[in-house]
Amino acid sequence: MHSGGFTSPSQGSHSSDVLLFEAAGESNLFLTNGSQLYGLDRSAAADVRERISAHDSTGLDAVLRGLGVDLKRRIDDTIPEVSLRSLSLAVAQKCNLGCSYCYADGGSFGGAARTMSLDVANAAVQKLIEGTPAGEPVNIAFLGGEPLTNRDVLFAVTEFASTLAAARNVRAGFSITTNGTLLTVEDGAFFERHGFAVTVSLDGIGEAHDRLRPFKGGRGSFDRIIDRVQPLLSRQSRMQIAARVTVTPENLHLTETLDRLIQMGFYSVGFSPMLASPSGRNQMEASGLRDMLAQMIECGHAFEAHVIDGRRYPFANITNALREIEKGTHRPYPCGAGAGYLGVSAEGDLFACHRFVGDGKGAMGDVASGVHVQRQREWLAQRHVNFQEPCNACWARYLCGGGCHHEVLHRGRPACDYIRGWLEFCLQAYVRLQTARPDLFGVNGRTS
Repeated sequence: MHSGGFTSPSQGSHSSDVLLFEAAGESNLFLTNGSQLYGLDRSAAADVRERISAHDSTGLDAVLRGLGVDLKRRIDDTIPEVSLRSLSLAVAQKCNLGCSYCYADGGSFGGAARTMSLDVANAAVQKLIEGTPAGEPVNIAFLGGEPLTNRDVLFAVTEFASTLAAARNVRAGFSITTNGTLLTVEDGAFFERHGFAVTVSLDGIGEAHDRLRPFKGGRGSFDRIIDRVQPLLSRQSRMQIAARVTVTPENLHLTETLDRLIQMGFYSVGFSPMLASPSGRNQMEASGLRDMLAQMIECGHAFEAHVIDGRRYPFANITNALREIEKGTHRPYPCGAGAGYLGVSAEGDLFACHRFVGDGKGAMGDVASGVHVQRQREWLAQRHVNFQEPCNACWARYLCGGGCHHEVLHRGRPACDYIRGWLEFCLQAYVRLQTARPDLFGVNGRTS
């Protein structure tokens, strides 16, 4: 595994436990431990910078204590206890598109095309809901392949889950990731009734999307998707429709894409680099990640300008990052995969997440016999960020969590510098917006 292929644009001083950066004309300290953010005067910043440059961790701790920085460890090497609260159901391991980079290898996960039976789907959600205490939330996600190729099961298990959850006083949420080509007005009404979070995969505008996400016969899919999704965009209330853009070397016009998709009425728009595809096609390399970071930062500046003017600009990557910074989020894993979240294959096998379906590296048991607890404990021990190299020496480790498990296990870590560069920009944006729009944030901002 490796930590990246280009030089981070960061101008900040950093060690494994702190990042010192400039924003809004001031020096700011981000403390990895607990994701704490402090404003520093010039003298304090100079003291911190000197200790960082000298690799003097003992002296740095002394300076930080003198500044009143809380050095209590929030995360140790303990493997957390977990409770299953979320499932993704691969209701259709087949797809009508032939995307060049598909993690599911054309939707079938490298095997024969399959669909999930209603019995398997109901059994999975029953175990989830019956194992959840009253008053707690659960989430059921539908993925594939293209989940709408098995619409009848998707609808039926949603109704079953809603009824069972209501009877047990469990709060059930639903989501679907779809390529959008099969969406109908009736689907929209169903999603609205059940408050679905709908994510539509769109990899650019027009030809840019069509090159990456054609139908299996080669015809472009963009126009078809827009025709199908447009009637749903005007019906969003309980239902929220997001656009997710997988970024490859062929669709790096992010600012144009973001503006156009927001104008179309998507509730939010987010970007994610293609880091690991089964064929290796369209994966991002160092130069592409450098270009992507520059484009992301440009989008971030547009977000700041809109927010300062009081206008909504739903750029999901930065809104999510700012929310996490404000909460002081710190975690030893990148997501709930293999812990509170599992993926279910069409045949009822359990995996660490939807991307591991059919992959023994993420096998976690099956619906009939339940989670293989020992395997899950081993997974959590192996994937803890404190035991990952080079993560355990990175200032961003408890914001990042070590990177997508699937991507790391199949390719390594080619995007670490991109991730650090983006997170540093988000920290700078947070400080700038605290100054320009303090009403946006609660009580967890910088400590001066």
